[in-house]
Amino acid sequence: MKNKTKIELYNDHFENAKRYGIPHAQLIIADIPYNLGNNAYASNPQWYIDGDNKNGESKLAGKSFFDTDNDFKINNFFDFCTRYLKKEPKEKGQAPAMIVFCAFEQISMVIEQGKKHGLLKSYPLVFIKNYSSQVLKANMKIVGATEYAVVLYRDKLPKFNNDGHMIFNWFEWKRDGSKIYPKIHPTQKPISLLKRLIEIFTDEGDVVIDPVAR
Repeated sequence: MKNKTKIELYNDHFENAKRYGIPHAQLIIADIPYNLGNNAYASNPQWYIDGDNKNGESKLAGKSFFDTDNDFKINNFFDFCTRYLKKEPKEKGQAPAMIVFCAFEQISMVIEQGKKHGLLKSYPLVFIKNYSSQVLKANMKIVGATEYAVVLYRDKLPKFNNDGHMIFNWFEWKRDGSKIYPKIHPTQKPISLLKRLIEIFTDEGDVVIDPVAR
């Protein structure tokens, strides 16, 4: 018998969440804007027509991914998340957690914002790719082929399902097949990777919230 997953999507600002009666979550997982501004495609081939700088700039040159990338309020985001994260349980092994994908430069900011909102403990995750979007810089510097996230929690270690196996803090980043999962966002995360993280930090029936749905 296949597991049934209930999915609800609200196309609204997370500050309006109260009207939807959203339950408290065991896990909040989110990919916050990287604050790249108008340089979102700066080292990406999409900056140029057909990905070739000989063809001149494309319509993406000098553009941000979304308007919200320029006015994302990190404090409001954490205020929402900590209100909708389950309370710290008395028993061990049941505590909730947040996983925040972010740029390397944002890691310290995410950790500090977490502390301001009661998420006093954290540790980093690293995701390793076998490709890089910075191909236009390949003849100039070592290009980036990693992504980052931070696991945040209050005090007790979060719920953890490892099936008796050690889990390292780095994961392989394998792209989804475009025929199975079409790409709808420039920084879309692999479904298989998100599935793995959810399996580690939750049990069947637990609530998972993605406040930014990126």
